[in-house]
Amino acid sequence: MKDPIYLKKVTSLQEDTDREYCRTKPDREEENEKGDGKKKEKLLDVGFFQLFRFATWKDTLMMVVGGLCALVHGAASPLMLLVYGMMTNTFVAYELEVQELADPNKTCINNTITWINGSIFEIAENTTVFCGVDIEAQMTMFAYYYVGIGLGVLIVSYFQIALWVSAAARQIQRIRKTYFRKVMRMEIGWFDCNSVGELNTRISDDINKINNAIADQVSIFIERISTFIFGFMVGFIGGWKLTLVVIAVSPLIGLAAGLMAMAVARLTGRELQAYAKAGSVADEVLSSIRTVAAFGGEDKEVERYDKNLIEAQNWGVKKGTIIGVFQGYLWCIIFLCYALAFWYGSKLVIETKELSPGTLIQVFFGVLMAAMNLGQASPCLEAFASGRAAAKTIFDTIDREPEIDCFSEKGHKLDKVTGDIEFHNVTFNYPSRPDVKILDSLSMLIRAGETTAFVGPSGSGKSTTVQLFQRFYNPKEGMLTLDGHDIRSLNIQWLRSLIGIVEQEPVLFATTIADNIRYGRPGVTMDDIIQATKEANAYNFIMDLPQRFDTLVGEGGGQMSGGQKQRIAIARALIRNPRILLLDMATSALDNESEAIVQEALDKARMGRTTITIAHRLSTIRNADVIIGFEHGRAVESGTHNDLLEKKGVYFTLVTLQNQGNDMPSMEPQRSKEEAEERVEPAPVARILKYNKSEWPYMLLGSIGAAINGSVNPIYAILFSQILGTFSIRDLDEQRAQINGICILFCAVAVTSFFSQFLQGYAFGKSGELLTRRLRKVGFQAMLKQEVGWFDDPRNSPGALTTRLATDASMVQGATGSQIGMIVNSLTNIGASFIIAFSFSWKLSLVVVCFLPLIGLSGVFQAKMLTGFANEDKKAMEAAGQVSSEALANIRTIAGLCKESTFVETYEQQLEAPYKSAKKKANIYGICFAFAQCVIFMAYAASFRYGGYLVSSERLHYLVVFRVISAIVISGTALGKASSFTPDYAKAKIAAAQFFKLLDRVPKISMSQIDGEKWDDFKGELEFINCKFTYPTRPDIQVLNGLLVSVKPGQTLAFVGCSGCGKSTSVQLLERFYDPDEGRVLIDGRPSHTVNVPFLRAQIGIVSQEPVLFDCSIAENIQYGDNTRRMSMEEIVDAAKKAYLHDFVMTLPDKYETPVGAQGSQLSRGQKQRIAIARAIVRNPKILLLDEATSALDTESEKTVQAALDEARRGRTCIVIAHRLSTIQTADIIAVMSQGAVIERGTHEELMAKRAAYYKLVTTGAPIS
Repeated sequence: MKDPIYLKKVTSLQEDTDREYCRTKPDREEENEKGDGKKKEKLLDVGFFQLFRFATWKDTLMMVVGGLCALVHGAASPLMLLVYGMMTNTFVAYELEVQELADPNKTCINNTITWINGSIFEIAENTTVFCGVDIEAQMTMFAYYYVGIGLGVLIVSYFQIALWVSAAARQIQRIRKTYFRKVMRMEIGWFDCNSVGELNTRISDDINKINNAIADQVSIFIERISTFIFGFMVGFIGGWKLTLVVIAVSPLIGLAAGLMAMAVARLTGRELQAYAKAGSVADEVLSSIRTVAAFGGEDKEVERYDKNLIEAQNWGVKKGTIIGVFQGYLWCIIFLCYALAFWYGSKLVIETKELSPGTLIQVFFGVLMAAMNLGQASPCLEAFASGRAAAKTIFDTIDREPEIDCFSEKGHKLDKVTGDIEFHNVTFNYPSRPDVKILDSLSMLIRAGETTAFVGPSGSGKSTTVQLFQRFYNPKEGMLTLDGHDIRSLNIQWLRSLIGIVEQEPVLFATTIADNIRYGRPGVTMDDIIQATKEANAYNFIMDLPQRFDTLVGEGGGQMSGGQKQRIAIARALIRNPRILLLDMATSALDNESEAIVQEALDKARMGRTTITIAHRLSTIRNADVIIGFEHGRAVESGTHNDLLEKKGVYFTLVTLQNQGNDMPSMEPQRSKEEAEERVEPAPVARILKYNKSEWPYMLLGSIGAAINGSVNPIYAILFSQILGTFSIRDLDEQRAQINGICILFCAVAVTSFFSQFLQGYAFGKSGELLTRRLRKVGFQAMLKQEVGWFDDPRNSPGALTTRLATDASMVQGATGSQIGMIVNSLTNIGASFIIAFSFSWKLSLVVVCFLPLIGLSGVFQAKMLTGFANEDKKAMEAAGQVSSEALANIRTIAGLCKESTFVETYEQQLEAPYKSAKKKANIYGICFAFAQCVIFMAYAASFRYGGYLVSSERLHYLVVFRVISAIVISGTALGKASSFTPDYAKAKIAAAQFFKLLDRVPKISMSQIDGEKWDDFKGELEFINCKFTYPTRPDIQVLNGLLVSVKPGQTLAFVGCSGCGKSTSVQLLERFYDPDEGRVLIDGRPSHTVNVPFLRAQIGIVSQEPVLFDCSIAENIQYGDNTRRMSMEEIVDAAKKAYLHDFVMTLPDKYETPVGAQGSQLSRGQKQRIAIARAIVRNPKILLLDEATSALDTESEKTVQAALDEARRGRTCIVIAHRLSTIQTADIIAVMSQGAVIERGTHEELMAKRAAYYKLVTTGAPIS
């Protein structure tokens, strides 16, 4: 028989390696070390024991005890071999006795066979033959041994798992906390070099990899190594010659396992790198979905995504092939080993009589078990390796000392702050762009209690000075002083607490209005908040909202209009009661009316404080005490408004260029936070396979390979028991001939299994990777087909969607390829084994079969437990993930408000739940593991006991007992193996279900090329007829309320009105991001919902207030304007010239190939805006939508951009949304909007004559300089 434990080990080898690959397929991992100035100079890995650096003595104790238990558990199997050997000898002796006694003339007296006549019977070498074996009593004793070992295993294996897993859970908890806390302490420059998406991935995936490396894997590794040691000991005690022969070959097995682990780890890394690229493409596209939709870039993006997937797929296929080759090699060697060992061993038994048949078994299996366990330890090593790699980035961050540490207690706190700020020869460049000088030995003085205004063209370093003063960065050279103290010597938290800042695009957090204001200062009362909102002129609009101060502002403040966000931000700054107020274009996003009021609020706020204002609208700063003009990172002039006008420098040019004041915010859709929990029904397997249809030849080949592999084990059971049978043949020549025959068969099996294993590995690897790629592509396509409203749902945030692409697709793969292989393999295995067993002895087979459900069940049980937890874990971690991603995305605002610690605390609270469930999991997992481990010992006890009875009472040949038991136990482990894959399987089905739900969703607005009508002479006549609209995620707020307005081809329509009155919404309806709830939008007289969407969008060019650029070169960004064709460089340059962009581009080192950085972060706002205009011009659209296109620019850029826009408007229907009324006086129709409807319309002159709303806007809000 083959020792089934060992067998179980062999079969599980494959399962473990397979499972390891599934488990260690992390979804992406980027090795972006740029941020750490050490440019990879130390490629030292984290040592394995360093993974445990967060263990307390209690954890260490748990791990030591768990390790000891694992050692003991490992010794159980070799111990069982001793029993096994004795048992075999008993059987052989009994069989020989039965053969002799078959001669009626012989009898058994005093345990020696004698002739009936009394003379003692001697065989050839004058030895007597022993008899009188009481087979039943012997078997009972062996059964007790087995049960004893089984109980021992039950206890130690429980502790081994439970202790390690819970110790790991505690350490991971600590690592997560430490890591997040450290990341929150990093200086802002570090965040410029590490993308937020990547940090989120690290927090989730990399830490999970560390978890895999320090949890149950370690204890299983210890157990296997201990089996390895004890296996050899058993072998040497039994018979050293045979042991040496087997040892001589076993390095081959170890070598293969080692090489395989290495190769797989390398390839996995490559595959991840390739996927990471695709992941970042997906992330970028989904984050800027409105732009992609407006420019019809969906197909182009799918292609770009797919290009990156191909690379990942190729690495995956290579990995599958290599696994196939090595697995084949492994099995081939193992069977050849069998042949050699049995041939040589039988020589020792028959010819030199050095071994008994029992010791032959014991030695052979001892050594083999040892070798196998060594091989099986390798998947664990792989988990350790990927854990160490993941730990490297994590620990590097944990050990990195931030250059500017916001938690540090160091530094002075001045008793009295007057507020004099001085820059001494400050030179600075951003760490992410060391070659571009932003500030060039800048010197200036800002006096206490005065209002100082910075003016200058965009990109001249105005906002940078503010960031330096907040100590987000340290200057390269020179220094900044506050009241004569270098700010580097002051305490950071204290310094930042003196500063109130209002930015151009304020960041609000996804909580209530009141909480957002509270972030300004801890422990303020509601009265303070109300006071602050009144000062910021926000009180009235807040009281109009249904939930007043408890209104949720949505992700990033998405529910509020720009003006509302701005005022909340001002209230947040005022509640700090700051000594120093920084206003970075604080009113640029407001319309005139709000602006006048907010400006008044700011003027009140400025009293007695040092204030720095950055403005493009010079009207807002004429009454500043000092105005400083910037150019090229230097302060070139300073003085009051009148002084500077006389100087005729930078300021003078800006003033003369500029005419009057400005702006409006886009109403972004509201996100409702009531997340409906959705139950996903697991997807039917048939449907998953449908996606794999085109790979059927691979699947077929793989299945054939799997079927052959499945039948190898039952064949093995036959050959093995046959060898044992030969020992009871009296005729030596016959015996030798049989043994040689069997050894040749072993060799044949070896060769076959090499090819079939390779076939299975390669074929399923290939089909699986193709499937993963196809699913990712199809999924991404499906996402891009959804209407824009779908992305407003917080569940479909870019982060969530990219993770789904990364993980769901690779999980689904688990349900197809290798899964089918496993199933076919297990089925043929079970089928063949049962046929063999029942054909030899049905009675014994039935007894053994009773244990099968238990063996199978233990596997199923284990699987079930783990899937149950996986869901909870994921859920629980999601809550924490939201906290971390919000914190990382808005790190500047958080740093400015000194709120890092608040976020760290919230994050730590969110971690409690997953931690509790992890500890619970440890126990349950331990119990199941223990049960699964000991069942097999019990099965042996019963089966051999009954086998003994059959041999003695029914004269069954003992060879049959071994054959039946080994065949069935083999099929049992196969069954367990099939079920041990159920976790992946269940996960795969759920993942697939989510995926199909996405694919099956019918978008409310179809994006297809065929639906809807197209026509040739598109004129661009637009009409809005009684449109009513509410955002789907905010159904209670009526945004448009009967909008009625029309525009003829070639005319310019301007929308003006206060923020939140629905101006941008009308543009979104026109682009068909949304459809109106009531009323119609007519385009050339046709209702918009009947028009083909890609066709409609192709006629529209849009330039918005904050244009979205993609992380590629300037040329590619301009090309994005028309995605239907390849565009020549001439066209690009031509468009750039029209947008007044060309000259600026030519000053850059790489010209048009200059990368713009993520979201265009490497460029100033004016530069981004002009690229966006060039992009719109390249489309050559019939309709041009300008949503606040110039509001974020300073006067000089604005003039250029305005000229570019006027150029672009020629001969096109144009809709302009503006707050700066000067920019729209030339419009053909001006429509004044209020609360979602047009209240008056006409030309500038007509409306001025009416002396109604428009007149009031022009006269109050915009003092003309």
